Amino acid sequence: MGRWLVLWIVGLGVAQGQVVKGWLTTPDRSALLAEQPVVKLSAAREGAGIVVDASQKMQTVEGFGFALTGGSAELMMKLPREKRLALEKELVGAGGIGVSYVRVSVGSSDMDDHAFTCDDVSAGGSDVWLTQFSLGEYERTVVPVLREMRRIDPRLRVLGSPWSAPAWMKTNDDLKGGELKRADYFVYARYLVKWMEAMRKAGVPVDTITMQNEPLNPKNTPSMVMTAEEQRDFLRDALGPAMREVRIATKVILYDHNCDHPDYPETVLADARAAKYAVGSGFHLYRGKLDAMTEAHERFPEKGIYFTEQMVVDKKGATELKIAEPVSREMIGAMRNWSRTVLLWNLAADAKFGPHTNHGGCPVCEGAVTIEGDTVSRNLAFYTVAQVAKFVPPGSVRVASTEVDGVSDVAFVTSAKKTVLVVANTSDEERDVPVRDGGRVFVAKVPEGAAETFVW
Repeated sequence: MGRWLVLWIVGLGVAQGQVVKGWLTTPDRSALLAEQPVVKLSAAREGAGIVVDASQKMQTVEGFGFALTGGSAELMMKLPREKRLALEKELVGAGGIGVSYVRVSVGSSDMDDHAFTCDDVSAGGSDVWLTQFSLGEYERTVVPVLREMRRIDPRLRVLGSPWSAPAWMKTNDDLKGGELKRADYFVYARYLVKWMEAMRKAGVPVDTITMQNEPLNPKNTPSMVMTAEEQRDFLRDALGPAMREVRIATKVILYDHNCDHPDYPETVLADARAAKYAVGSGFHLYRGKLDAMTEAHERFPEKGIYFTEQMVVDKKGATELKIAEPVSREMIGAMRNWSRTVLLWNLAADAKFGPHTNHGGCPVCEGAVTIEGDTVSRNLAFYTVAQVAKFVPPGSVRVASTEVDGVSDVAFVTSAKKTVLVVANTSDEERDVPVRDGGRVFVAKVPEGAAETFVW
């Protein structure tokens, strides 16, 4: 069968006719999440390289997906309605790729065609009573797309992340860089509460929110610096009490930045009065190592871990789909380090990696899909998420599984009592991979650079 995945499945004490199903993605694109022939379990065989132990349960999965930036939504809204709905059904509908969580910006991100917030005023002005607050740009892009996606799947979860407070609340009076004025902590807390309430009224309730995207990065347009101590004080004294006062159901996730500073969320969680308002900590992987998430989990095991952003792109001019590496690093790696989510950056861009803001927007951010006119093409990030999300719905539980050299894996048990094993072969040769689940064993011949998901 050449580079295709070949399975020999055998079992101990397994009922005749029980099967393992597989879905394969290969670098040469000859298989793109392609279902493999069903293989029946039969006789016994000794030995196993990967051992799945469903009796050892770890974190519960909350969802997988992408950032729905303003730019992504703008491109989607320009599609003919039938093509847009077809794409949305492919993402979140029954039989689609299983997207169950999306991340949106509060105001613009750097992947909008211009920078804005929900309460911008003229230079030198202010609006401390938030009388000019409006969803504004959201009402023609993000909100319509989210409404359509939630009609397809009402269970779709939304994470909100601000890139900046309004300029008049900041020390530099600019949407790029600067810090939140301490005098405006309570105003900004009301601003975020108003945004959550407005989104709920618009038909897209927000499940979780972070207080600042990349709080240690002042280089994006927009952006805002917020130190760990500032985030602790803002949550403890302003945002937490403001959310409690109106009994809002949205949950707060800390940090939302790279794995090189696990001390940041630890600073906030070390304060019990701040920690009571947070459900966990969010991480990116542009710097640092994923085991920082395990460190954060071990320090505060009662709090969740969330992988909230990472860009996955094809190398310029690449003809092969390098699927094993991002499935191993982002999907398997994040899950094995206690994350409840994996959200990649970002859902859609055009062929020139736009739209994005000037002088601080991302000029190299490829979308999971590329939208050019009426044409939609699917990229590496699309298949990276699909390889897991399609088979691991929210409510699934990660269970223990061992690893072998050159092959990454992670295992789950779904609420339907199905076992799911995701395998990525990151070595430079085809590998035989024995797998044991209790008394059942199967051996897979996994092509170089391929990823496959097994379900039994």
